[in-house]
Amino acid sequence: MKQVSVIILNWNGADMLRRFLPSVVANSPEADVIVADNGSTDSSLEMLRAEFPEVGIIALDRNYGFAEGYNRAIAEAQTPYTVLLNSDVEVTPHWLEPLIPFMDDNPNAAACQPKLRDYKNKAMFEYAGACGGFIDGLGYPYCRGRVMSVVEKDEGQYDGAPASVFWATGAALLVRTSVYNEAGGLDERFFAHQEEIDLCWRLKSRGYGVYCVPESVVYHVGGATLNKSNPRKTFLNFRNNLLMLYKNLPDRRLRAVMAYRFLLDYIAAFQMLLSGRPADFRAVVKARSEYSHIKHEFDEKRRKNLEAATVANIAEQKPRSLLWQYYVKRVRRFCDIK
Repeated sequence: MKQVSVIILNWNGADMLRRFLPSVVANSPEADVIVADNGSTDSSLEMLRAEFPEVGIIALDRNYGFAEGYNRAIAEAQTPYTVLLNSDVEVTPHWLEPLIPFMDDNPNAAACQPKLRDYKNKAMFEYAGACGGFIDGLGYPYCRGRVMSVVEKDEGQYDGAPASVFWATGAALLVRTSVYNEAGGLDERFFAHQEEIDLCWRLKSRGYGVYCVPESVVYHVGGATLNKSNPRKTFLNFRNNLLMLYKNLPDRRLRAVMAYRFLLDYIAAFQMLLSGRPADFRAVVKARSEYSHIKHEFDEKRRKNLEAATVANIAEQKPRSLLWQYYVKRVRRFCDIK
């Protein structure tokens, strides 16, 4: 039996699979490579059976989104480790070799990621995860190699030993299968966006480790399934970020953080409106409204998260505001954040 299942979630992505799946098959001999199909209506399944007979298929009956789609697929995994791999990722030779021994040698590690570089400009880090993620006290995520929208060139500045991070990217996320299931997996109500940060927050608060292993390198297209400026993505990012905060922040911090976020979210919304993006403005307003209407549906998850927490202060959750650092202090590199 192999140690790891590499699961690629697909929805109407036959061309993307044809383009990137060969690198995964060729460079992952120690893994079972599986495509979980989210009810595609294109030729994905026919293409897989004809061109990649060695790849396993989990055919879901409809599009369950990123979170539930992966939860359903990972429920069928029989290996100690599972990799959630985006369909637009090109992996490199031996990419799994640093990851699996690291997890074997560190039983408290629940998840890790490789270094993500940009497929379109391979000298640069990739926005979605770069070299491991952090979060500030108000819930704004950033990465080693990416602060807000500014992405750094990879010059080896974050190489070396595996680094403890707050969150690992869902684009290429290796998880300990049993711990993933024990923690409840990805929150299916999120559908897509920030669900991996929410999962990692749960893992970190329960005392597990999350790491970036920069010896492993993959290349991510990014934005392949939902354009970065798409109002749907704006809505999901704002709504899910607020839900994540509600689910995980301790009582002593929740009210103050949410008061700040109310102000900052509407400032962001009006900036979008003034810059000629009315659809994104409406998306933020809709996200705030939906959060207010549904947050108490997450009360039970919040209670369970807080009860299961064993770590009061997570070191990789930085107290200083990222927005202050970026807009006032003009910080553009992770290494300059105080």
